[in-house]
Amino acid sequence: MKFGLLVSEGPYTHQASDSAYQFCMAAIAKGHEIQRVFFYHDGVNNATRLTEPPQDDRHIVNRWSALKAEHNVDLVVCVAAALRRGIKDEVLAPGFRISGLGQLVDSGIKADRLVTFGD
Repeated sequence: MKFGLLVSEGPYTHQASDSAYQFCMAAIAKGHEIQRVFFYHDGVNNATRLTEPPQDDRHIVNRWSALKAEHNVDLVVCVAAALRRGIKDEVLAPGFRISGLGQLVDSGIKADRLVTFGD
């Protein structure tokens, strides 16, 4: 099965980002494909390389970057939501790209299921 994901919560303010990442890993382990992860609203904060959690905490942004590197999952950040939060290309973590809502629509069309994480 091919999944698209929508993440609309920040990395450390809600369980949504952790749950989305764990969903991706479990789906890939079962042989499913993650077609795209689209970050929207506060979810765009998952994409900034400026995040520096304490050493004893998980680094959610690095987890997403590793997912891209290891499994070639398309990580798309909503341009309008990103710009509202001061996130531009120069502060994106490795593996993320900025694009428009058309990528979310495209994911909804091409994936068998679009799963949302967050409000």
